Amino acid sequence: MLSGVWRSIAVWAASSVTLLVLAASLPDFRLESAGGDSFTRVALTAAAGAGVFGLLSSLVWPLLVRLLLLVPALVLGLLVFFLNGSLLLLALRLNPSGHGQAALETAVVVAAAMSAVASATGGALAVRDDDAYRRRLSRLADRRHGRRHDGGQAGPATPGVVFVQLDGVGHEVLRTAVDKGLMPTVASWLGPRDGQGPTHRLTPWRTDWSSQTGASQLGILHGSNHDIPAFRWYEKDRHEVMVSNRPTSAAELQRRAVARTGDGGLLSTDGASRGNLFSGGAGQLALVLSVSARRGKENRSRAGYFAYFRDPANAVRTAMSFVAEVGRELGQSLRARCAKQRPRVSRGGLYPLVRAFATVVERDVVVAAVIGDMLAGRTAVYADLVAYDEVAHHSGPHSRDAEKVLQKLDRSLALLAQVAEHAPRPYRIVVLSDHGQSPGETFQARYGLSLGNLVRAGCGLPVPRKAESTHSGTEARAAVRAALRRPVEEGGEKHRPARRRSEPLVLASGNLGLVSFPDVPHRMSKEEIDRRHPALLSTLAHHPGIGFLLVRSEEHGGVVLGAHGAEVPVDRLVDETGPLTGFGPGAADAVRRTHSFPHTADIMVNSWYDPVEGEVLAFEEQIGSHGGLGGAQGRPFLLSPTTLSAPARDGTELVGAERVHHVFRRWLRECAAPGTPLTASVAEPETTPVAPENERAA
Repeated sequence: MLSGVWRSIAVWAASSVTLLVLAASLPDFRLESAGGDSFTRVALTAAAGAGVFGLLSSLVWPLLVRLLLLVPALVLGLLVFFLNGSLLLLALRLNPSGHGQAALETAVVVAAAMSAVASATGGALAVRDDDAYRRRLSRLADRRHGRRHDGGQAGPATPGVVFVQLDGVGHEVLRTAVDKGLMPTVASWLGPRDGQGPTHRLTPWRTDWSSQTGASQLGILHGSNHDIPAFRWYEKDRHEVMVSNRPTSAAELQRRAVARTGDGGLLSTDGASRGNLFSGGAGQLALVLSVSARRGKENRSRAGYFAYFRDPANAVRTAMSFVAEVGRELGQSLRARCAKQRPRVSRGGLYPLVRAFATVVERDVVVAAVIGDMLAGRTAVYADLVAYDEVAHHSGPHSRDAEKVLQKLDRSLALLAQVAEHAPRPYRIVVLSDHGQSPGETFQARYGLSLGNLVRAGCGLPVPRKAESTHSGTEARAAVRAALRRPVEEGGEKHRPARRRSEPLVLASGNLGLVSFPDVPHRMSKEEIDRRHPALLSTLAHHPGIGFLLVRSEEHGGVVLGAHGAEVPVDRLVDETGPLTGFGPGAADAVRRTHSFPHTADIMVNSWYDPVEGEVLAFEEQIGSHGGLGGAQGRPFLLSPTTLSAPARDGTELVGAERVHHVFRRWLRECAAPGTPLTASVAEPETTPVAPENERAA
């Protein structure tokens, strides 16, 4: 208690000195009367002003932030500076001397500086006291649901597990970053320490054909990603375009997965879900997309914003970093244009703000929420950091811009490791990615037309003169839409059948394209497509930018089509032969599994892939893409503590997100005390099964 009083006095003194320095430096800010005052009087005025400002920041600021949760989160971020400056003006007005005065724009600067100094001073002093440090970090978390224990009491002796997902970071990208010294925290985990062996092991795993967050994260958190053929797809029975990062779609996908497995999810036992598309059955939620469309009190996805922004020092720091990141993106984009870098996509419009949200706001809020979970002693936490994925889409997965993001993510991991030392229970930190990214220019840039226009040409339909392209769909953009309370994208939820009965609907998911004919209620066969559009399949299969097609066949059940008339039934597919040559191991099984899905498109189109350069051709406006087969996008990583059992105990390759789910279940059971109910709906499979064709769509 006494040490806390002395820290408060030290922070008050530092803030008072800051006020004196700023009053001497800024012409529109003064702490003395018009006729002048003695230094003692000015110093007392500064001390009183700093004290009142500190009290207002502690008492009034949290109430303001809670009220402002009624407005979009990004608007709250922009209001941070104004609100903090207004509190300072109020503090000067309440000052007993009545001598303080400042213009509003000056007050904004002064308040920001005082908050930063107070935060730095308090943090530096608190580090020397473990209990105080724990209490300080605890303020970052939303504690409305109550603590499991008091700060002074010992927590559970059994370890908890924190799963940190670095969205879009491929296995080779992580390995290269470690070798370059960009991620010293990860390097220290993988290298020998103090004469002992590494604390973590690095394991690659292989995604399903749909190598994107929706499929991977649903499989990891809920144990089933059946019937997710892509990032976007059309469901004929519901006349609806499903989009993995649309709140309503995410909620429906989660409902189906729970119905299939009969289980709540990976985090159903004392878990927390932070920044994810899906809840995983967690009771503690923040920035979770599948619940962001709920109304009223049921929507807890925004709780993380209040937990973080209620500390004015955090709010000011994040707002300043946000502005700096916008400037950084504008500078990097300008340099790329001046250097005429290729490939390149547009980085204008709102993208600088989206990038800053992903690399600053989302990262800070999610990390703060995880810190609070660890200090509260929760059993399982799963958090997604989307910063790298967003930047790599537009700058490239191996770009300097993306490498800078990796450095910052490594610092976030270092912070979590530091907090783990102060947590009331031991923690195992597992780092993973949901997919990688494959580089390459866009299909539109290389051939001068989009996949949609190529399909129209193959159908004999008129091709618009105006260039058509599919805008990039990323997790960061979905988070921004949810924060702005504008969750619906791409023109609405329902799709009306086109006027022409043969009008195709073409959707893009990275380098995976899906062609559907909405007027036909069932999945069309190759024979039906040939009768309606005789040139379509040959136009697509023989195009140099396309690797292979998957269609249903009345004769063979399903066939894969490639160039030069290649046609292989799905049950005879073999890796690295025919149309699948170069696509790597597991491609045949991945195609067969997707063919079994009820909502697979009439035509599944995978782009060309260069196995030498590792490049694909994105059907979206991305130069780093994922969603289909080909290269690094299908090879994410799993970085796990050596105190946990090996991911693949039988020595086989870890294949599929559902298999990763079972590995994580096993690790939670290894950490739990005997008798702890951590349910698992089925036993862990040794190989990834192909979903049965007749499995119902929930």
